[in-house]
Amino acid sequence: MTKQTISSANATPLATQRPDPEVTEKTQRRQFSAAYKQQILTEAERCTEGGQIGALLRREGLYSSHLSKWRRQQEQALMARQRGRKGTAAAAQAERLAHLERDNQRLREQLEQAQAIIDMQKKLSELLAPPAHWSGRA
Repeated sequence: MTKQTISSANATPLATQRPDPEVTEKTQRRQFSAAYKQQILTEAERCTEGGQIGALLRREGLYSSHLSKWRRQQEQALMARQRGRKGTAAAAQAERLAHLERDNQRLREQLEQAQAIIDMQKKLSELLAPPAHWSGRA
C-alpha cells in the first residue's frame, strides 16, 4: 500500500464523524471579597513606576476595569456613610407622633378660627336682616 492509501483508509468521512455529546460546564463568575478588593487597591496605590500596575494585574489575573469599578465602589461607600447613631423604630415612631400632634394642634386652631368667623357672620346677618314686620306687603 502506498502512503496515500494508508491515510485515506485511516481517515473517517465527515458525514460519519459525530460531535462530542458532552456539554461543557458553564464557567462561574469570579467573586472577590471586600478585603481582597481593598488589598489590591492599596497595592495599586503604592505602584509609582510605569508598568507596575500592569504587572500587578497580570499577577492577580485581573483587568483594569476591575480597578476602575472597585475604586468607584469605594468612593460610593465613603459617600454613603453617615455619621452618628442610626435611628431606631422607637425614635421614628416618636418623631411621627410629634408630627401628628403638631398637625392636630394646627387643625384645631383653624377649626376655632372658622367657628369664630361663622358666629360673626350669623350675628351680622341678624343685625342686617330687615325686621319681620317689614315683609314688604301693604
